Amino acid sequence: QVQLVESGGGLVQAGGSVRLSCAVSGRDVSSYTMGWFRQAPGKERVFVGHITADVTWRRGTTYYVDSVKGRFTISRDNAKNMVYLQMNSLKVEDTAVYYCATTNSRNEYAYWGQGTQVTVSS
Repeated sequence: QVQLVESGGGLVQAGGSVRLSCAVSGRDVSSYTMGWFRQAPGKERVFVGHITADVTWRRGTTYYVDSVKGRFTISRDNAKNMVYLQMNSLKVEDTAVYYCATTNSRNEYAYWGQGTQVTVSS
């Protein structure tokens, strides 16, 4: 029922920018935490950042790991049911397959997209 599809990856020069999209079906993106992960060649999948659900008393908030803080921005378009990962000032070490994911009722990441490749060239 819940499906996530990433798009927007490709080849980009170091210092450049890429905007990844995650189209979500089966649930509202505003109602659950939406996370971004990445997996570099030969490495394990790691967490990049997330945007939390909108609730009555607050808007969802973002969090990023230190390695991308200040360069990456997660946003959400509730009307389109889309989540985005804007990546600026890209570095070669950002090269990875990027995945969007969302949580279940236990706040565990349970639903994953197929991934989209981002390759940063020097």
